[in-house]
Amino acid sequence: MNKNYSLNELTTIAQEVVKKAQNKVLLFNGDMGVGKTTLIKEICKILGVDDVAHSPTFSLVNEYKTNDNETVYHFDFYRIEDEEEAYDMGVEDYLYSNNWCLIEWPENVKNLLPLDAVEVKIMLLDDGQRNIQLKTN
Repeated sequence: MNKNYSLNELTTIAQEVVKKAQNKVLLFNGDMGVGKTTLIKEICKILGVDDVAHSPTFSLVNEYKTNDNETVYHFDFYRIEDEEEAYDMGVEDYLYSNNWCLIEWPENVKNLLPLDAVEVKIMLLDDGQRNIQLKTN
């Protein structure tokens, strides 16, 4: 998947990401302010999360339940100082739980991530649109 979108197409893009993801571990890459958290919030809605998703910048992970009682984990590793911190919190248990794991700043824990995780790269374009690329590692 490689396409440009505007923010009013966010729901459609989130639906496509969920549909095209080959597994439930999604790695969101992109510059600060590009819309990673905004897209993750929309994906949570698509998955059936009733709570308002927000960035877990200080807690590292937020847990949400869907209408079907499935679990969605939202990670933000922006402030993590080394991979040992993520390892100590049990990140591997989350990543191999077969639950949705939506990860911002995955490059900060790259050695702990599953090899088959799906990379979601978002870029801000000059015209205000975003470009999204979805690929399996």
